[in-house]
Amino acid sequence: MAGATHHTLDRPAFDEPPKLLIVIAPYYKDIADNLLAGAQAEIEAVGGTYETVEVPGALEIAPAVGIAGRMGDFDGFVALGCVIRGETTHYETVCNDSSRALQLLGLQGLCIGNGILTVENHGQAAVRADPADQNKGGGAAGAALHLIALARKWGRAETGVGFTRDILLAGSADTSSTG
Repeated sequence: MAGATHHTLDRPAFDEPPKLLIVIAPYYKDIADNLLAGAQAEIEAVGGTYETVEVPGALEIAPAVGIAGRMGDFDGFVALGCVIRGETTHYETVCNDSSRALQLLGLQGLCIGNGILTVENHGQAAVRADPADQNKGGGAAGAALHLIALARKWGRAETGVGFTRDILLAGSADTSSTG
């Protein structure tokens, strides 16, 4: 597709600096390091702060984000990792399940930028991870920052989307009268 261009939104501005958690699976260390550098630079460019945690692989990223979303104090999350196609169907499982899990967490109200690369080979990953080239780590951080800006604009929800434990418990209470 010659001549195609990509539009990138301007960085959001924040009155109060956002705090993000970067969850990274460093299975391919060189790729992970470049993704991380891009994400850190994007967060720093808006005056934000971040913590970084490592997990063993792409499938552990969403559970770590979910735990931090419930127990931590973060405005948003950046998921970073790389899945390179191998000789088995494990590739499809890891790609689909990691992406689906992050999407479900996002639909519950977490502000997540997905920077898990899903590629055919190491060369494709290197180009996408390079902060001086496609900078997908920076793009994932940018996505999280835009979602944080929207959450702040619309007011932070105190609960997730859908059924909560309190609603489920209230619905199971005995409402019959004894009179």
